[in-house]
Amino acid sequence: MTSSDDHHGAKLDFAGDMSYGDYLGLDALLSSQHPLSDAHDEMLFIIQHQTSELWMRLAIHELNSARDAIAAGNLAPAFKMLTRVARIFEQLNGAWDVLRTMTPSEYTSFRPSLGNSSGFQSHQYRLIEYILGNRQLAVSKVHAHRPEAFVILSDELARPSLYQVALSCLAARFDAGDLAGAAHTGAWLEQAPVQDLWQLVYEDPATHWELYELAEKLVDLEDYFRRWRFNHVTTVERIIGFKRGTGGTAGVSYLRKMLDVVLFPELWNVRGAL
Repeated sequence: MTSSDDHHGAKLDFAGDMSYGDYLGLDALLSSQHPLSDAHDEMLFIIQHQTSELWMRLAIHELNSARDAIAAGNLAPAFKMLTRVARIFEQLNGAWDVLRTMTPSEYTSFRPSLGNSSGFQSHQYRLIEYILGNRQLAVSKVHAHRPEAFVILSDELARPSLYQVALSCLAARFDAGDLAGAAHTGAWLEQAPVQDLWQLVYEDPATHWELYELAEKLVDLEDYFRRWRFNHVTTVERIIGFKRGTGGTAGVSYLRKMLDVVLFPELWNVRGAL
């Protein structure tokens, strides 16, 4: 028998030491939910978006480190980081499943409280898109009222994207010159010479194993990212139909256009060329 006071040696007094809540800053984190209505489901809406922003913060951390590792020719750690980002988007996909438990009637009960706020204004989501190479310059204006976020996005536009760094690595292994080009705005425009090099990799994986694995990590990442976008569209259509978004976008029709964006086109096109 163990006594009711037996806690297997666990420390119980944290009056002068750092505790779990202290380390994680839980007081600030758990007091950051401020519903503006009396609707029961507004708490779900807030927490779903707040946790998504936390996952995106981790994705940005991993993507930046992966880009640096690839640029340094240190691919093995980059593979782990890119795998982690793909799994982060798997978690983000799961968040849509929770949000879809909210019905149109329940959302309507607090939607006016949102004003013009919208996920379209998430600077972290935009930064992820910029890092991955979908760099729509015009939409960065929506962040101009937040100088720190605007500077972060502007600085990212001056850097080569993750895919450009991967292409520089690819070209260097084949002594193929500069295929990545300078930092760009807009979407990445596919290039036949890039696809030709990826095809050489896929035709002989054993010889080009690191590049082969890099290619598959990028495809895996985009695969999960596409699923996240698709689930976003489905969730929005299920909850608000074809109404305009709170931020002024066309809602579902706008999100469906985003499904057509291809981040790493040569890696998808090469599959049909093999």
